[in-house]
Amino acid sequence: MLEVKGVHKTFNPGTINEKKALRGIDLVLNEGDFVTVIGGNGAGKSTLLNMIAGVYPVDCGNIIIDGKDVTKFPEYKRAAFLGRVFQDPMTGTAADMQIDENLAIASRRGKFRGLGIGVKRKEKAKYREILASLGLGLEDRLTSKVGLLSGGQRQAITLLMATLKKPKLLLLDEHTAALDPKTAKKVLDLTQDIVAKDNITTLMITHNMKDAIRVGNRLIMMNDGKIIYDVSGEEKKKLTTADLLKKFSETNGEEFANDRMILN
Repeated sequence: MLEVKGVHKTFNPGTINEKKALRGIDLVLNEGDFVTVIGGNGAGKSTLLNMIAGVYPVDCGNIIIDGKDVTKFPEYKRAAFLGRVFQDPMTGTAADMQIDENLAIASRRGKFRGLGIGVKRKEKAKYREILASLGLGLEDRLTSKVGLLSGGQRQAITLLMATLKKPKLLLLDEHTAALDPKTAKKVLDLTQDIVAKDNITTLMITHNMKDAIRVGNRLIMMNDGKIIYDVSGEEKKKLTTADLLKKFSETNGEEFANDRMILN
């Protein structure tokens, strides 16, 4: 479902601020894979997601989604293949629009939009049913402005919007990092349910090692723009945070310096 072939990216080349963000990344995700990505600050995790999404052009290499080479596609064209949830709950929704209006925008992605009733009665019934499955009571608040919701409620709405059209690939950029632990767990559990139900191929960045081990069928570790560890199946299930820290030290020759990840 996703092939990243020999992708390099350098920011501010030839200047004092030059930063080699990705150094020849090769990555393949099969259909239905749920891959968690961990690594210290500046490892290249978010840059990798941004390159896949088309936010930045590649210096060299190729990005292929569902057999289609999208390397030259601008961000808006790649949106037809992708769903994305950001770290900030305020991103990804229209705060001044109602919950049902936000969901209607997501359901019309890639379709012709003419003049007509914004949200039809049949659609409202469908959205009410979907929202009820969240267990957050939002099915009775269809006309509430999204900007008035809590961070967890808003992130749940964003997740629904990102997966409503069953994307070829779902990109999750630390989408629970800004939430309190209890809410983060609820949103992550919801993520697992949606991904499993629709068999959505998913790439999720996280700073939480326990979540990285617990969630998904595969884990990759990045450092200095490279993938330094790739584990899946039974081997992944048996991992501990101590194993990951040890693997980083062995592979990179230094201690893991990211305090936030260690504390998590």
